[in-house]
Amino acid sequence: MLKNSMIALLVMLSLGACTKYSNVPKQYHQLLDTALATAGPNAEELKKALNAAPAHQKEAVAFLIAYMPERDLKSLTADFILENTDYAFMAREQFPWAQAIPDSVFFNDVLPYASLNERRDNWRKDFYERFSKYVKDCKDIRSAIDSINKNIRDEVMVDYNTKREKPDQSPYESMEQNMASCSGLSILLTDAFRAVGIPSRIGGTPNWHDKRGNHNWNEVWMDGEWYFTEYYPSGLNKSWFLADAGKAIPDNPEHAIYASSWKPADTHFPLVWDFDIKYVPAVNVSERYIQLYEAAEAAKKIAETHVSVEVMMFKDDVCTFQGDDRVAVNVDVFCGADQVGGGRTAGPTQDMNDVLEFVLEKNKVYSFNYIGEAGQLKSMKLKVGNEPQTLKLYYK
Repeated sequence: MLKNSMIALLVMLSLGACTKYSNVPKQYHQLLDTALATAGPNAEELKKALNAAPAHQKEAVAFLIAYMPERDLKSLTADFILENTDYAFMAREQFPWAQAIPDSVFFNDVLPYASLNERRDNWRKDFYERFSKYVKDCKDIRSAIDSINKNIRDEVMVDYNTKREKPDQSPYESMEQNMASCSGLSILLTDAFRAVGIPSRIGGTPNWHDKRGNHNWNEVWMDGEWYFTEYYPSGLNKSWFLADAGKAIPDNPEHAIYASSWKPADTHFPLVWDFDIKYVPAVNVSERYIQLYEAAEAAKKIAETHVSVEVMMFKDDVCTFQGDDRVAVNVDVFCGADQVGGGRTAGPTQDMNDVLEFVLEKNKVYSFNYIGEAGQLKSMKLKVGNEPQTLKLYYK
């Protein structure tokens, strides 16, 4: 009997250990143990959040708590955590681009309620309601990014101003003053992106290569890659600072470029207003900016001697030139007897922005050859000048 009782007790203890954090993957258990011990009296609020979260949100709540800075472990309420998580999932369920985001990206770059060391505002519900209207008709993440970028300034009425109270303002601190630093603007924009399910993080450098000072901006994740943008947008991976970022020094902490993270990364984000703060994880992304700058410079050199020619194939010359009238056909490009390019035109089911493009040397004559509907070789000659051109070809 004693032996059976001991076995039963061991089984119960084992089951208790397995259900300590119900519906939370085992990888978080030790991290949560440490976090709850660090939280002190506030551990009850964190436990409440873990217990109250719906089953499909428990891992997300565990992720937030597991990697929370100590200041948040000791102060955030269960209601704060649960509302933030609930509205993050609402965005994920509503918008198609958010549904396509891997969990790893969603957890690290959509779910978090903060980017740097800013005051912890409970902005998630408000921003979801403010910014959903700008993306509700967007079909993809690129158009959603563009819409938030274009509308955020007029929505929150905040502008860059050196008279702001402090550089690391929270969203509502900036909105109350109608002004912010580049860091405050970046925090605002990242929160707006995250509110509608767009992965975003802060990018920046503590000091440019020529020691002109610091700058922070935004990065957004799209189709497996990170792109940079700003509160005052000029397009993805386009900005006045690219020439400076391209001269970053990756192995020099003062002159490198960083991207913020929620979970631990290879280093911490240097906060120029308080270098003693080291609890903001970061990735050193200097090499990517160097490569982007080099590619932009190479493109400028090509533009001096070459020009873009877009090629579209339609059924015939009496069509309406709509998407359904397009035909997917292989096109070969010749300059004299030499083939200089080739590709396939976009068909009726492809995006209207998906256009076959060639970059060709200026002031030369080219032949665009393809097989028509009847199986015959068809050819169109084009004199390429100094300006971009669009060439319409016909299948019949």
